[in-house]
This record gives sequence, C-alpha cells and structure tokens, in this order.
Amino acid sequence: MTTPPATMSLDALVRLQKTARAAEGAVSADVRRDRLQRVIDLVVKHRDRLCAAIGGDFGNRPRSFSLMYDLTGSIAALKHARKNVAGWMKPERRRGYFPFNVLGARAFVEHCPKGVVGIMGTWNFPVYTLLAPLAYVFAAGNRAVLKPSELTPRTADLVADAVSEFFRPEELAVVNGGPEVGQAFSGQPFDHLVLTGGTHVGRAVMRNAAENLVPLTLELGGKAPVVVGRSADLEIAAERIVLAKTTNSGQLCVNADVLYVPQENLEAMLAAMRRHFDRFYPGSYAENPDWVSIISERHCQRVDDYVNEAQGLGARVETLGGTYHGPHGTRLPLRLVISPARECRIMQNEIFGPALIVLPYETIGEVIADINSRERPLALYYFGHDAREERQLLDHTISGGVTINDVAMHPGLHDAPFGGIGASGMGHYGGREGFLEFSHARTIFRAGWWDPRRALGLLPPISRKMESLAERGVSR
Repeated sequence: MTTPPATMSLDALVRLQKTARAAEGAVSADVRRDRLQRVIDLVVKHRDRLCAAIGGDFGNRPRSFSLMYDLTGSIAALKHARKNVAGWMKPERRRGYFPFNVLGARAFVEHCPKGVVGIMGTWNFPVYTLLAPLAYVFAAGNRAVLKPSELTPRTADLVADAVSEFFRPEELAVVNGGPEVGQAFSGQPFDHLVLTGGTHVGRAVMRNAAENLVPLTLELGGKAPVVVGRSADLEIAAERIVLAKTTNSGQLCVNADVLYVPQENLEAMLAAMRRHFDRFYPGSYAENPDWVSIISERHCQRVDDYVNEAQGLGARVETLGGTYHGPHGTRLPLRLVISPARECRIMQNEIFGPALIVLPYETIGEVIADINSRERPLALYYFGHDAREERQLLDHTISGGVTINDVAMHPGLHDAPFGGIGASGMGHYGGREGFLEFSHARTIFRAGWWDPRRALGLLPPISRKMESLAERGVSR
C-alpha cells in the first residue's frame, strides 16, 4: 500500500476519498468484507507493537488489559460486521399504498453508503474508539479518515503506519496532530463524523460540523449513576462496582460516577468495597503492576483536585489502595467521596478517573429526582431484585444504555446499539443499528403496469370526484 504524500493537506485527502467513492459505484459485500478483514489483519499483525505503544502512552497499562479491551474488543466488532454485512445490505420491501400496490407498483428501501466518514478517537481506549466505529463505517460501504488522540502519540503514530501498510489513502487514512488539527478535522465536509470524547469537545465539534451540515455520531459521557436497591446482594454489588470502577483506573465513559446506597447499608457497602478492592489490587496503588496510570499529569491533578476540594468542604473520603500520599507519578488510589457538597466540582463534572461519589438515600423517589437534576447520562445501573423498583427507575429516568445487577456490560453487546442521549451523545454504533447509522436509507418507488389516477379523477382539471375522494381521506 502507499502512504498519503507528506504534502497532502487534510482537504486534499478528503477530496481524494470523495472522488474515489464517486467513481466506485456500488460497493459489493465482498469489497466490504475485504476491507473489514484487512483491519483485522492489521490488528493481528501489530498487536504486540500496539500494546507496547498504548502502555508507553499511559506510563503503566498491562499488556493483557490492552489486548482484551482495545484489540480484542475491536476485532470482535469487525468480525461481527464481517459476518452480518451481506444480510444488512439487502433491500427492504415496503407495502406501498393502495391501489398502486395492486397494479404492479413496488416500493423498497436501499441502504447506500454515505460516502466519506471522519472518525475522531479518544485516548482512554485509543485503538477501540477508532476501529469499533470503523467496523460499521466499512460495513456500510464507506471510506474513512481517522484522527487519533494527541494524548496517545505513540499509538497514533503506529496506527498511521499500520493503516498505510494495509490501505490506499483513498480507502482509509490517518491524520495526526494536536487540537488545531482536531479543529480542522471537525470542520471538513465529511458525509458523516464520529467523535468519542467529552461533552465540552462534543459541543465544539458539533458547531464546526454544522458549517457543512455534517451528520454526527457523538459518544460522550456524563455522570453515570449506580443505584443499589434494598433488595440487592451487597457483596455482589460491591464486587462488580469495584471491578468496573477500577477498570482503566476509572477512565471509561460508561463508568460509575455516582453511587446511591440505602442509608442503613452505607457502612456495610463501604466495607465490602474495601474487601473486594484489596482482593483485586493487593498492596499499594503506587506499586501494584495491574493498576493503570492516569493518562497525563493534567488529568491526574484534575481528579486529585476534585477529591481534595470535596474533602475540604466537609465530605468524608475513604481511600482504597493503601495510605494516600498524593499522586505517585500519574497514579492515584480509588477514593470514595461520601456526601460531598452540591457545589463541589466533583458533583458537577464527569470524574473520569479513580474516584466515586457515594450518596446515602432514604427513598427511591429522591434518587430518581437527583438523577434527573443532572444531564442525561451515557449509562445507568441498578442492583436489586425488586421488579417494581427497577421498573420505576427505568420509567422515570432517561439514559444511553442500562446494565442491571452489573456495571458497564451493555456496551460489549455487538448485536445491539451503543450510544448516548442529550449531553451524553447522539446516534450510535454497534449491531445492525451501527450499519444503519452510517448508511443512507434511500426510498425507491417503482411505478406499476397501470396508472389509476385518471380513472379515479385525480388528474387536472380538478373535479368533484377528486374532492370527494380527498374528503373521504380526512377521517378518523
């Protein structure tokens, strides 16, 4: 394969792909499967280098973790799309309308490629957030330009080299750079644009994309609530909440941000969480080899400041992971912030790190009211076996997706859509819905063997017969 010329501008690269797409015509299932397979081959060939690059960008991230979440997760999405693409592509017959449909007329919907899709990944899963959406972009027959995060430069450079090895730039290309490149990227006249990132960045990207009326898929975040009901098994809930919250040191867009616990179960819950944390990560957060570092000093300081501010304003803080002596490089322990003041920044902003708000409650009604006082989250979690309470929570809140009696499991469903709503995002990828997201649903009406409009009096000049038929249509 060939790399894009060093002098090729982003504008020229997008034009190159658009020109190639226009000349291509129909994109067969075989072509789509071939592109998907080449992405799989790319990941398999460079798996060791990719894991090393991600580990280098984080400072400490176990190879097995990157293999499981970034690489295996990407390949699973690509394989799911490869397996199902031919079925997804089939035109859909529609019923049409009487009497045309009994006189030979036919209606159907084709799902056509949109064209060229821009994909802006993020740093917390720097391979997955590029390649998982790409699976559905390629399945829909599109071409794509990737923009990795500048916070993971080793990974970004390696992805660019690997893509150029397996793809021509008119099929798939990578552009790297800092915020100024991201600004230019989101201002391109793509046929669709995907962003995984924070809500603040999402708003900026949306403003840029609006200049060219580019449709968007925004995977953002928010303060995902976990509600532990009185019917929950506290040991199971504590284990699964800790397991999720320590994944990637909490740097996960669907991770728990606010934990609601019945007032009378607060101390038992905190003790159970400590036990499970110590079992998962024995010793000190500063030394445990499985504990993932925060991506940068700035993000590490941000999370630390959130907790320190809350503690200074009277919140109780429980530290899991040994005695807290401040950041160790870019490592922080998991800290539970109990009942912080409402004005604290940790109560206002997504944490995206190893800290968790814990709010004791008396009634499920006050929990629902508190959840609804914030922006709609990307995920919602409930632990319990009270079907009525579960339904009350689901019916009176709105979120991107839900996991019941676990945390962060629903995004792994490759045959179901993943996405947010409101401040947590728009659109989705995953499953057939991901294919539809990056396709244009084009309705086609094929006229039949006889046109009944003259016989029905529906052609000019307007007659009483036409008015009578129209009157009949205005009915209950």
